[in-house]
Amino acid sequence: MLGRAVASAARMAPAMENIVVVGGGLMGAGIAQVAAQNGFNVHLVDRSEDVLAKSKARMEKSVHRVIKKKNGDASEAEMKDMTDAIMGRVQTTPSFGDYLSSSHLVVEAVTENLDLKRKIFAELDEKAQADCIFASNTSSLPIRDIATSTNRLERFGGLHFFNPVPVMKLVEVVRISETTDETYNALMNFGKNVGKVAITCKDTPGFVVNRLLIPYMMEAIRMLERGDATAKDIDIGMKLGCGYPMGPFELLDYVGLDTCKFIIDGWHKSYPEEVMFRPSDLLNKLVEEGKHGVKSGEGFYKY
Repeated sequence: MLGRAVASAARMAPAMENIVVVGGGLMGAGIAQVAAQNGFNVHLVDRSEDVLAKSKARMEKSVHRVIKKKNGDASEAEMKDMTDAIMGRVQTTPSFGDYLSSSHLVVEAVTENLDLKRKIFAELDEKAQADCIFASNTSSLPIRDIATSTNRLERFGGLHFFNPVPVMKLVEVVRISETTDETYNALMNFGKNVGKVAITCKDTPGFVVNRLLIPYMMEAIRMLERGDATAKDIDIGMKLGCGYPMGPFELLDYVGLDTCKFIIDGWHKSYPEEVMFRPSDLLNKLVEEGKHGVKSGEGFYKY
């Protein structure tokens, strides 16, 4: 069975073989995992050795679960061999090195900090081979604002994956005006080759999903602020009336109120006349009180 799996992987080996993922958190590790599962060689970079160790251990457990689900009739030894084969394609490192000279794609997945992302890409631009494609996994920052830290705008784009990456089927491929068709096609193919459905969007705030999702959640907060309905009733209404798996307040708490505030504040600063991007006093108050949602134990609900 392992032989068949290896033979299948060899037949589907992508032309873009070597990738670098910068950022060892949940998103970065998830991107590294799906890439390795689909035959790519991956260098996962994070300055924290502790983060890298935890991410690799979490990744290994996740890979084993995937293999067990797809190969339930295999023995534990066979499943371990398959897991080891995939994990053998992932190298972790705290710094940029010679591997950049043979890398075809760099995907950045660090925290949503424009200055940090620009600093990382400026350094990568000096060290990566000239035809290496750069992509950011940002969910809210303008791709072009990040890309201008490099001298390769024509080989720059967005690859926005969704959390948890091994489970969520979507990736948004974002192109700026300078992105060449060759770069765009390579990013689309990469998304498909790691098992995702790839959709295209221009470099607009929030791309497709968050451009619709964030204003939707903010409008739910404004309804609560006006006293139109309770958070519980708004959630029930959207779940039973629209068939959504979660209501807007449940989703806000899951995503993180601090994350939502960061996004809406950034959009409001860039587009102050856009009514949908207006901040919320209630959201600001909750975040100031440390009520960030599920991760802090309390947001719009208590956990």
